[in-house]
Amino acid sequence: MSGSERFNLYTQIHKGLRACMSEVLVRVGRLDPSDPAETQTTADAVRQMIDFARDHLHHEEELIHPVLEARRAGASHESHAEHEQHLETLDLLESSLRILERSPGQERPVAALRLYRQLALFVAESFEHMHVEETENHAALVACYSEQEVLAVHQRVVAAVKPAAMAVAMRWMIPASSAPERAAVLGGVQRAAPAPVFAAVLDIVRPHLDARDWAKLGAAIGPMPQESSSPRAAPAEARVAQAA
Repeated sequence: MSGSERFNLYTQIHKGLRACMSEVLVRVGRLDPSDPAETQTTADAVRQMIDFARDHLHHEEELIHPVLEARRAGASHESHAEHEQHLETLDLLESSLRILERSPGQERPVAALRLYRQLALFVAESFEHMHVEETENHAALVACYSEQEVLAVHQRVVAAVKPAAMAVAMRWMIPASSAPERAAVLGGVQRAAPAPVFAAVLDIVRPHLDARDWAKLGAAIGPMPQESSSPRAAPAEARVAQAA
């Protein structure tokens, strides 16, 4: 089996990150700064993206880079340096976001445009960075480790993600994945997790799948539990955190 055919632990989470970054960038670009409610909901989306990106960088640094370095010294140096730059940019984005929120109405359009341009550069740099990880870093991993070893690394990364962060990752990753990838991930959750956790994950992703994708998922993994219909039911993200 060639390296390109081997399991790539970067691919699906990067699809989720790309989807999140792209949608948030568009939201900031179309923001009406004169609308306080829209400004706040957009700011909330930017903060979720920042937290998602930081969490991902942390897990790569802590759990993937040491594995690369153990058998190929220097293999993660470029990615590590770029991670440091990305963390600095995320701090800058957070600062610009606070400025936007605190700006008086007449100054808010300038603050919004500044945030948009900074975010656009971050997204562009992140897309290039993720491509290198999916190709060069992946090639180093599969050259140095067996399929089982790479899968074990991936399982350690997944286990390290906190439930609230996992809910965010699922919300972006599952809709951005192909139908076979989606079925593989959710089929694994269905087999391994308690029924309430699986139902909560489905509630998170269901609003972001169209009827065709939902039907394909049901055909692949079996009948779906009914979505929560009670108005008193906790949000799906909270139920993932509580049940996990």
